[in-house]
Amino acid sequence: MKYIPLVVVALALGTAACNNAADKIKAEDERIDLTQTVSNEEVAEIVFTQETHDFGDIVEGEKPEHLFSFKNTSKVPLVITSATGSCGCTVPEWPRNPIAPGETGEIKVSFDSSTRSGRQDKQVTIEANTNPRTTVIKITSNVLPKTAS
Repeated sequence: MKYIPLVVVALALGTAACNNAADKIKAEDERIDLTQTVSNEEVAEIVFTQETHDFGDIVEGEKPEHLFSFKNTSKVPLVITSATGSCGCTVPEWPRNPIAPGETGEIKVSFDSSTRSGRQDKQVTIEANTNPRTTVIKITSNVLPKTAS
């Protein structure tokens, strides 16, 4: 007889726990799947006026630079999170602030031709809130040996 009140309390708690679990499952079923509600309008779009640049013939040791111009053609701000050169000789500089819809920006790419010779094909990978997430711009050059003076 001592155990009857204990059993009644246990059953009451068990029933409440089951009801709470059922309510939780129902609430989870009613949640919105956010991956299905994201539209292309929420993704920025970056459009470059040119995606490649050829420096032509340069002399070893020169450090030419080129500005790649782009426009945010979307309805949301464009955020560039990184720009990475394919090697240490290719250094990009990019805007750190968001680019508003319809606005333009530039990425400056510097190429250090020291200790390089011949045909050079380098790239810069840009990571942003775009689809696809990365965009690649390229530079090329023909590095001529430095002549002794």
